[in-house]
Amino acid sequence: MRVDVVDPSAFTPPYDHALCAALARAGADVRLQTSRFGYGPVPVPAGYERVERFYRRLPAGTGSRARFAAKLVQHVPDMLAYRRAAAAADVVHFQWLTVQPVDVHLLPRARPIRPLVLTAHDVLPREPRRGQLAAQRRLYERVGAVVVHSEHGRARLVDVLGVDAAKVRVIPHGAFTHLIDVPGAQPLPPDLAAVDRPVVLFFGLLRPYKGLDVLLHAWRAAELDAELWIVGMPRMDIAALRASAPPSVRWVPRFVGDDEIAAYFRRADLVVLPYREIDQSGVLFTALAFAAPLVLSAAGGFPEVAADGAAALVAPGDADALAGELQRLLADDAARAALAAGARAAAAGRYSWDAIAAAHLELYETLS
Repeated sequence: MRVDVVDPSAFTPPYDHALCAALARAGADVRLQTSRFGYGPVPVPAGYERVERFYRRLPAGTGSRARFAAKLVQHVPDMLAYRRAAAAADVVHFQWLTVQPVDVHLLPRARPIRPLVLTAHDVLPREPRRGQLAAQRRLYERVGAVVVHSEHGRARLVDVLGVDAAKVRVIPHGAFTHLIDVPGAQPLPPDLAAVDRPVVLFFGLLRPYKGLDVLLHAWRAAELDAELWIVGMPRMDIAALRASAPPSVRWVPRFVGDDEIAAYFRRADLVVLPYREIDQSGVLFTALAFAAPLVLSAAGGFPEVAADGAAALVAPGDADALAGELQRLLADDAARAALAAGARAAAAGRYSWDAIAAAHLELYETLS
């Protein structure tokens, strides 16, 4: 089976490469149709072909506004060129469609022997622009199947957007096990490596919906003999949060590359994701790969991971409950070990890429 995995976004996520490699291991003939950019170094294709089809002409060092404008200029001709090339594929599986009101008119024409599939990584926008939900609905109507990463995501598409339930398939996100052994892996910075107390890690882009303010409130209330490391590039103003944080909070407010990630997750005694809202999270599936004990908000698809024994749950926005859970787990080595074992089993089982590839191939067969 020839499968085209298509990602016309400007930056190819690690998800695309992991899925393509797993599909190739399962026997599919896979081509990743993508841009020449990636999050950090672009992985060497493992059993699949990588075609640089989108945004090949963005000059190095282009600023964000100029990059967006250049993308728009190239997007339509690149998508039309791919529509012609798609005739060679048995299945076309889009991962991201970034200009949805336009993309609905640019998709390859579906036919019974060439189904179209779309993965809804962001099920619904948190702050939809005018007409955005209608554009998403039209897009989902054009494809033969929509993949979501949780039952929560499926319910939102069906109940909120009115997508036909028969075409929505739940296939979990995979654990990012490729990060366990990255060439040239870097150690922790010396000041962090010298820490001899327990460490709670909050990792990823800093955004308002991730509940960092709730976490800091909980941290002050818990009065722990431990450190909280907040690691990631800010996408909001964090000045007030930093000013009010106690000395036991350390900040690494920058982008952390793949070659640094392992050091942080291996050092963490707990990883905490106190999100107010979410479907699923790449940070969560990074933590699973490292068998890190997790404390999650009971938001979105997070309870589905906790049900596998891989995480403890607290109510979203409940700083007191979060403080209590941090106190309990940092005082209980056996409880943390149980969560770590659950995370390890989940990463090797339901959230393994081989299981995910098998679920995708089963879906493709039902559509062909």
